[in-house]
Amino acid sequence: MDLKEIKAVIDLMTKNGLTEFELEKGDVKLRVKRGPSGDWTTSSVPTAQSISGTQALPQIVLAPAPVATAPAVSGPAATAPATEPGLSQIVSPMVGTFYRSPAPDQAPYIDAGQEVNEETVVCIIEAMKVMNEIKAETSGVIVEVLAQNGKPVDFGKPLFSVRPK
Repeated sequence: MDLKEIKAVIDLMTKNGLTEFELEKGDVKLRVKRGPSGDWTTSSVPTAQSISGTQALPQIVLAPAPVATAPAVSGPAATAPATEPGLSQIVSPMVGTFYRSPAPDQAPYIDAGQEVNEETVVCIIEAMKVMNEIKAETSGVIVEVLAQNGKPVDFGKPLFSVRPK
């Protein structure tokens, strides 16, 4: 089962108002569930082994191995302690590839020392061949760029340190 098939399942669930779906295919068991606030959880557990329990994941991950619980993060501008007291972080809202600029030959969206507001686009994360513009969702000054251009990022990974206004 690949990510396209999982995305198709989620699209069907959304269109038909389903909140829970379970599928066994080969040695993989997939369970997709949408919580009351609209957030998605999944679990992927091999059926060939005796593994019990489900697990909440912020991004769909399919692997024929036990999956670890991801930390709960309250959105892209979650305030996690940064290296300096009083700093917040802009974190990745998805798994994908981090890009600082809209194209390789263009300047980065933002650099350290620049001011941002809730609507400022700070980067792009490519996920499943889709370029997703990521907004700061907070106001302040960028202190540090924490992710590397062109490198993979996980859900909840800090991308930027921000000093609030």
